[in-house]
Amino acid sequence: MWPLVLVLLWGCLLFPGCGALVGPKEISGFEGDTVSLQCTYREELRKHKKYWCKESGFFISRCSSTVYAGDDGQERTEGRVSLQDNPQELTLKVTLRKLTLQDAGKYFCGVSKLGRDESFLVSLLVFPASPGLHQTVTTATRGKTGAEASPFPGTTPSGHARTSPYAGTSPHEATSPHAGTLRPSTQPEPTSTEDIRPAPSRTSLSRVSIPMVRILAPVLVLLSLLLAAGLAALGSYLLRWRKEAQLATETQRNEKVHLSHL
Repeated sequence: MWPLVLVLLWGCLLFPGCGALVGPKEISGFEGDTVSLQCTYREELRKHKKYWCKESGFFISRCSSTVYAGDDGQERTEGRVSLQDNPQELTLKVTLRKLTLQDAGKYFCGVSKLGRDESFLVSLLVFPASPGLHQTVTTATRGKTGAEASPFPGTTPSGHARTSPYAGTSPHEATSPHAGTLRPSTQPEPTSTEDIRPAPSRTSLSRVSIPMVRILAPVLVLLSLLLAAGLAALGSYLLRWRKEAQLATETQRNEKVHLSHL
């Protein structure tokens, strides 16, 4: 009986599909990014209140900075956190804006209900913004601006119609396709390979990982059961040894009385 219970407990702790609420176990993003995740719940939790909060506490997990989703299906925003419950698709969308390094930690995606809430832990990793990324973007912008410069000396790079480079020619004749004059074709300036660099992706990553607590929990349960079984066996052995000692003492006492009568 006990092995079957332990196997079921181990499976429910390791596999999130055992619960009524599932989603990514880890998301990540750069400082200043906006990341989002989607929690999926079962049909029986459709009308229950959904929430998002940060885990606090060491031995006992508690919620802090809790944000609840609206009941009308509209997106509800508190600070930099937005929640949108979609009962038709049985999903809860969580959006975190303008990430900071202090936002890193573990969060609960949960559903309030009578008794114990349905929830699971989500780890948020926030990486510092890379200065090289902004430098690359700035260099690419400068290269694009240089490509818009006028190909003829003395003319200004304006967004309006440029004047004809030939003296005495009206702007209409220069821009008309039937004027017979040749217009310089605008060709994009070849971009240097140094300006185009593969910038690190700033899209939020969703990776599934097993928290250390879920791995250690079955081990702690097994150790507790082994300890309880060992204490029970030790108590039974000590009780049996005490009874045997008392029986031996009474036997010796009876033999002495019998010999004294003789």
